[in-house]
Amino acid sequence: MHTIAAIATPHAAGGIAVIRISGDTAISVAQQCFRSTGGKSLAEMSGYTCVYGSFLDTAGSELDDGIATVFRAPHSYTGEDTVEFSCHGGIFVTRQLLETVYAAGVQPAEAGEFTKRAFLAGKMTLTQAEAVMDVIGAAGKRELAFAHAQQNGALFHRVQQISQGIVRSLGDLAAWADYPEDEIPAVTPESLHAALQPVLEQLDSTLATYDYGRILQSGVSAVIVGKPNVGKSTLFNLLSGSQRSIVTEIAGTTRDVVEEQIRLGNVTLRLSDTAGLRETEDVIEQMGVKIAEERLAQADLILAVFDTTRPLDDDDRRMLEQLPEKPVIAILNKSDQSAQLDTDELEPHFSRVITMAAREGSGLEQLQQAVEELFYQAEVTPELGIVANARQKQCLEQAREQVQLALEALDAGELLDAVTVLLEEAANALLTLTGERVSEAVVNDVFSRFCVGK
Repeated sequence: MHTIAAIATPHAAGGIAVIRISGDTAISVAQQCFRSTGGKSLAEMSGYTCVYGSFLDTAGSELDDGIATVFRAPHSYTGEDTVEFSCHGGIFVTRQLLETVYAAGVQPAEAGEFTKRAFLAGKMTLTQAEAVMDVIGAAGKRELAFAHAQQNGALFHRVQQISQGIVRSLGDLAAWADYPEDEIPAVTPESLHAALQPVLEQLDSTLATYDYGRILQSGVSAVIVGKPNVGKSTLFNLLSGSQRSIVTEIAGTTRDVVEEQIRLGNVTLRLSDTAGLRETEDVIEQMGVKIAEERLAQADLILAVFDTTRPLDDDDRRMLEQLPEKPVIAILNKSDQSAQLDTDELEPHFSRVITMAAREGSGLEQLQQAVEELFYQAEVTPELGIVANARQKQCLEQAREQVQLALEALDAGELLDAVTVLLEEAANALLTLTGERVSEAVVNDVFSRFCVGK
């Protein structure tokens, strides 16, 4: 494969930047762009060693000073010869050095190409490779622990156990079919059904981890809704820790959706502040209300805000009718002022009701507790192995469908040959999940979602 290079650190000013070069010609190419202080050639260096020197521009003049680190195949991240340049983190300097590397005969790395090469070299499984981006995107200690567990093969080993159950049944079927004259126990529909039922249960329990895995990876999609002027934007600003939403006494100030990723206790929220839900003649506000209604339908969590200084009105009741069947926390805001709201009318609609004064910052601890009760599952531990993305879920669903069809075929008295075909499809789906048997299209799709430089 051709030699590739990319900036492996964020494209921003900083103390240091790293350019990674990987491929058969990585060391010779790097030598064209670097001159060590002591005159030592990179080709003379063993793996896991570094040297200080000067980086050169395309004209051969000194561009910057820094360190070159050499990694020898197969003991590198990609399994190939690799050199990493650590230069000063100026945007111009870093870009100029990368251009020098390109001019020496290197191609720009595609998104995720370094990790893709590591996977193709057998350095990691596909689920472990996917966990690399989970580590990068981890928003908290728990998320990082789950990402590290995935990197260490937690899901891979869990799926392998399920695969082994299917393979055992396939082995029994093949042995009985190929050697009917030998003293091999006959495979009966009853014995096969008994062997496959636990496999189906394992697939179900593994699929059940997807919602939590998705939330760990991308956070809880939470939307703040309510009629105008109940304090939605004030609550949003309190939770985000900044004045992201405009707060005025004028109803209908918020027209578009304002978004922020925040951390509330042990849970990450992708929080949206929306336009007030009400009947309006204002065309622009109508568009904002429509967007708010769409977010309402898509959210994992709804924070329904009510103004305790005003009694329920038609807009409040209309919102109650719009709330979908999903987790909702009712927030009775402005509790520091004189109460006019009859809470008895609200409580039958909600299992969780929080009293807050968002402007004063009170009630935040109760809201955090309510959110954690809904989305923080302490009993789910990293070593169990959880389904972290839609690709993994789809593979498990395909395997489950084939095992279910196999069980139904057994119950219907179908030939065991038909059952064998179904189980082979189930096994293939699980091998696709782990990457033990996967098409080039699947591999390209997985790594296209990575960042460049990783």
